[in-house]
Amino acid sequence: MTRARLSPERLTRAGAELADEVGFEQVTVSEVARRFDVKVASLYSHLKNSHDLKTRIALLALEELADRAAEALAGRAGKDALTALANVYRDYAREHPGRYAAAQFRLAPEAAASSAGVRHAQMTRALLRGYDLTEPDQTHAVRLLGSVFHGYVSLEMGGGFSHSAPDTQETWTRVLDALDALLRNWPPSP
Repeated sequence: MTRARLSPERLTRAGAELADEVGFEQVTVSEVARRFDVKVASLYSHLKNSHDLKTRIALLALEELADRAAEALAGRAGKDALTALANVYRDYAREHPGRYAAAQFRLAPEAAASSAGVRHAQMTRALLRGYDLTEPDQTHAVRLLGSVFHGYVSLEMGGGFSHSAPDTQETWTRVLDALDALLRNWPPSP
């Protein structure tokens, strides 16, 4: 038998693929070792443990999402940018459900500070400059957008909207219209 060429990057990619197939919570070093037909001990020279693997998958997912978002936002402003960013998250979740779940994984502060999560916040803040929001309203709006995008996508992916009309795309479009209207008419601070 030929030895598997293992590396942290290759194991992370395999873990990400596994997450998309079986769910992020089901990813373990043991499951990844089975993919390569190697003993679990063989992976520990590349990974510390399952938490390390999950952290690496989360960082990969954040990087992939940030790259897609940057591409989608290029040259866009206002509602066009808002829609593009929202659709990146929704499309990524549909294409990579396990990786999308990984992007929500709680990272250690130092890992979070050096992750592509910082790029996500910067891109969202850049989008919000088109709505003329200043601090602390920008931070409130970043949190609102993240909550709405993630909440809608999570409910949709979980089948929460599959029991009734109208079609979820129609609702998604209306939600984005409402967010755009809210951002253009942001209430003044009390």
